[in-house]
Amino acid sequence: MIGGLVKKLLAYTALLAGSAVAGVLVWRKVEADQHRDDLWAEAEKISSEQDAPRAETVYTTESVPAPRA
Repeated sequence: MIGGLVKKLLAYTALLAGSAVAGVLVWRKVEADQHRDDLWAEAEKISSEQDAPRAETVYTTESVPAPRA
């Protein structure tokens, strides 16, 4: 009878420990993905800020044909 209780206790302890480890791994994955997404968003923002002045210079330096006389 006591051996059965010890088995159940060990099984529940293993289940709880496994669930805790799985939860921590999922949490770390979610945090890593959020961090990666934040880095991508920052990189895209910086890229668009750097591209904006170039686009203006491209449009402002286009040559305009001279009017015909």
